[in-house]
Amino acid sequence: MRPEVDALSLAVIRGRLEQIADEMDTVFERMAFSPVISDAWDRADGIYSAVDGSMIVQGVRGLPIFVGTMQYTVASVLAAIKDPKPGDMYLVNDPFAGGTHIMDTKMVRPFYYGGKLFAMLANTGHWTDLGGRVPGGFAAEASDCYQEGLRIPPVRLFTDEALNSDILAILQTNSRLPDDVLGDVQAQATALRAGDSRLTELLDEYGADLVSAVIDTLRERSSIQMRSYIKDIPDGTYQFTEDMDNDGIVDKALSIAVELTVSGEEMTVDFSKSSPPCEGPMNSVYAATVSSAIVAIKHVFPDVPINSGIFEPLTFVIPETVFLNAKVPRPVAGCAAETSQRIITAVMGALAGALPDRVPAGSSATSNNLSIGGVDEEGDPFVMYIFLGGGYGGHKAGDGLSNGCSLMSIGLIQSVETLEQRYPILVRQYSLRENSFGEGEFRGGLGVHFEFEYTGDRGRASLLGDQSKTAPIGRAGGGPGAASAPWFRLRGEKVILPMISKGENIPLTRGDLICMLTPGGGGYGNPSARSDKALRADVESGYVRAASSAL
Repeated sequence: MRPEVDALSLAVIRGRLEQIADEMDTVFERMAFSPVISDAWDRADGIYSAVDGSMIVQGVRGLPIFVGTMQYTVASVLAAIKDPKPGDMYLVNDPFAGGTHIMDTKMVRPFYYGGKLFAMLANTGHWTDLGGRVPGGFAAEASDCYQEGLRIPPVRLFTDEALNSDILAILQTNSRLPDDVLGDVQAQATALRAGDSRLTELLDEYGADLVSAVIDTLRERSSIQMRSYIKDIPDGTYQFTEDMDNDGIVDKALSIAVELTVSGEEMTVDFSKSSPPCEGPMNSVYAATVSSAIVAIKHVFPDVPINSGIFEPLTFVIPETVFLNAKVPRPVAGCAAETSQRIITAVMGALAGALPDRVPAGSSATSNNLSIGGVDEEGDPFVMYIFLGGGYGGHKAGDGLSNGCSLMSIGLIQSVETLEQRYPILVRQYSLRENSFGEGEFRGGLGVHFEFEYTGDRGRASLLGDQSKTAPIGRAGGGPGAASAPWFRLRGEKVILPMISKGENIPLTRGDLICMLTPGGGGYGNPSARSDKALRADVESGYVRAASSAL
């Protein structure tokens, strides 16, 4: 019989569970070798059901896109493993086993208490390189998943806390950065050990029965709260379509068409009218598509606690006939950082038809994934990977945020000091992008101007981005923000890539420049209603330059 859960125990144990996940995040980022984890926070940790992998809690600073994907990852591990033991840890990065793209590497640890399997601890970190046709894995012209890097099914990496050196050797041999691989493996394992220790302390203090009852109650309450929000939406079907630039191979738009059907306390999210699977790497896997839709809904209903209860009122229709439910061997490198964000804006666009006062104008929805590989002055290989923020849309209560993080993220570019210390680059400009916001009573936020010089002898750059042909939209009469506009200066000549936002293995020599101009947010409301005070502030802050060029 489930014990009674009083309000004090519910609050305290909930806080302790969240703190455990947050501490795992902190341990992971402080130990990780990859700057994209340690400095840019491209990681997440959480606690999951040992029965079906469903989410119990995830750290509040974890990457939002992993909110849904990690429970699918844990479920795939539970289905694959045989005879788990305390101290075992499993590694998996297979996008088609509940993942995202290959670089997002998951580790899962069974948690035992009193000799019984109680829960699963898991984390995800973006490893900088796991092989593939381009350094960093963002192969804009990959035509199958085998070109994107080493794909790992659920494998037992640690047995009774002992690292399997054979598997580690395979991982390191297939990476351009073998030392970083070892460092990130140890960081992820240590974070899970920290979670194991803290969860044991919690159960010692409150007992497994009461903690289990609190977990069940939290799931039920999240479901009830989500249902109450859905019930407030008028019944009906709400549609919206987002167009992505292209897939990196065929210069043709990819449509994310979503239909939200609300009936009472339940909502169906239907993507069946979207574009078919594509040739290039902008396909998404099922887990990432679901997770992206959840992130969009959470943007509108942010106070619903994150656990598996938020999924219960929702039904997803994502047939294999669309590029949002890709199967082997489709390439998926752009899944987590690009397609996911346009799924978010598509779902938010549909929600705007139902809740116009709660949804902001369009936001920057591209990470502009840029990776550079080469050999440094000491003759060692390096791989630099960065992603950039942009402007958020204006909203009913005010202007959009400038240089906001990716919609599916919490991180931004690594610090300039870290980049210049580790890689052969010299940053020439890192500023807000003038005139990039959409006009409105409440303007959009500004994008970013990030420009740097390559100082190495030779290198190769790859770019996997989007939103260079479709700018963030305005709402309620507001204007669009500026589109993404990356360019290169190679051997003295300015170059815009044929696909604009995508290209791979671009040869670099000393003195070449790379400039990333990220989108600004759309405006909200009639621009003529903007106050004179706000207009003066925009000019005084340098956000506006008369008769300026976006470039």
